[in-house]
Amino acid sequence: MPDDEAQHTPPDSLLQVIDNLARFHREHEKYYSQAPLRQAGELQARSRALKSLADRWSDVEAGEQTSAIAFAGTEDLNAPGLVAESGILFMEGEGEPAELRRLRNEVHLLAEDTAQGGAWLAQAMEQAWEIAGSLAAYPALADLLGERHRIIANDWQSAGLQVLVARLLRRALDLLARVDFSPAALRADLRGERKAPAYLYSASELFDRAADLMTESATLVHENERRWRMFRARVRELQSE
Repeated sequence: MPDDEAQHTPPDSLLQVIDNLARFHREHEKYYSQAPLRQAGELQARSRALKSLADRWSDVEAGEQTSAIAFAGTEDLNAPGLVAESGILFMEGEGEPAELRRLRNEVHLLAEDTAQGGAWLAQAMEQAWEIAGSLAAYPALADLLGERHRIIANDWQSAGLQVLVARLLRRALDLLARVDFSPAALRADLRGERKAPAYLYSASELFDRAADLMTESATLVHENERRWRMFRARVRELQSE
């Protein structure tokens, strides 16, 4: 290969690496352009459950234990329609509903996974940024460097959003931890300052914002699809020459 052509085009070994990255990272991003949308929908459902309880507890008058029968539902604490939708059922003589504990545990796991994913992605983009800069030495790729850097920028921004989502979820859990969800404690609160609804409303608002940001993150990643396709097509064209 003449010297001027060798300088114009990346060596075959580098083209193979670039092709590998373009192929597998494109496939990886197909997943992450969809998974956050599903998670956001699930998070919105959890937010609606909290709002339903907060709405109920903002207006209802606290009752007494209405049944001595084990596992009887509480007439005052259960929100209309919520039991069928979410499974959250307050029962006489019991503590926090198992479904509400599960909700909090699932959000905790989501926060941990999102924080770790965001940190990993940010670190990966640090390296990708440096590698992309080195490609400027090859004019054969010059017109696609904007596309490659835009991919990195989108992923980097997505990483930041993931870290913020984790913060929002953790703070929402902190707020929920201030509520004693046993029927006895909730009825005492309803007869007093009604602090529980306020905490639930605030936690649900943080869930909502986190869901919005998860959707934004998925949108950023989805925008990379065409750019990856163009970039890989050029690499394969150069490999065939």
